Amino acid sequence: MKPKQSHWYDYLWAASALYLILGFFNITFAWLGLLCFFIPLLMALFGADKGYCNRYCGRGQLFSLLGNRFKLSRRLPMPRFLSSTWFRYAFLAFFLVMFGSMLFSTYLVFSGSRSLQEAVTLLWTFRVPWHFAAAFDGIPAWAAQFAFGFYSVMLTSSLLGFVMMLLFKPRAWCAMCPMGTMTQAVCKIKHRS
Repeated sequence: MKPKQSHWYDYLWAASALYLILGFFNITFAWLGLLCFFIPLLMALFGADKGYCNRYCGRGQLFSLLGNRFKLSRRLPMPRFLSSTWFRYAFLAFFLVMFGSMLFSTYLVFSGSRSLQEAVTLLWTFRVPWHFAAAFDGIPAWAAQFAFGFYSVMLTSSLLGFVMMLLFKPRAWCAMCPMGTMTQAVCKIKHRS
């Protein structure tokens, strides 16, 4: 049997890991995470359907690597309700509300109604106890506020995915990933017209 040929995109897991690490030291790197939002949606809109999820998602690759190669996953099937349509869309709605809240906080800093809150949180509640994730000098306060909020979203979803990888199959997170749900919705709408 011929071994599977390696491609450049098979190593995008390193970009996901690097993203999380860089954010620990300078929160401005959180802006790079927007690529993980816009690229999948653009690919779904312009013809690649769920190609991003299936081939280019570094987070999914990272969970596969940790769960399969390093055997951190229990490889159990996840409860059906976690991948049900109603749960996926409810989870997407929850993430969109949290994203909207983050954007509103950014707007408040931009408008001068609130000062910069230099905090990274998990699950939008628990403040992460590190204080060295400052922004680059000269970055506007609103841009730093967005970075802190966005990094919190990315860190929270990565932690949830990691826990799911430990408890269930390596890519269990993919079954309920908000980006995957959005790209799937875009593909359904696109193919309906």
